[in-house]
Amino acid sequence: MKSCSLTDFMEVLEPWLSGDYIRKVSVYEDRIFKIFFTDGVIDTYNIDDCTRSQFQKIIDKLEKKGIPVENQ
Repeated sequence: MKSCSLTDFMEVLEPWLSGDYIRKVSVYEDRIFKIFFTDGVIDTYNIDDCTRSQFQKIIDKLEKKGIPVENQ
């Protein structure tokens, strides 16, 4: 698992949102995102500096892009 700031996570996430690279995302209450890529790779990120509102905005952005988001 990678720990990162919200800003760093968004910089990493943004290029993946431009194509069909992400198959689905699982989210956990403690601000953890598990990203499942279409090539079988799975990356896990712990965002250590975001509020619940910011966390929800990321989820909303993923869903707007048509990426399935599962709550765990």
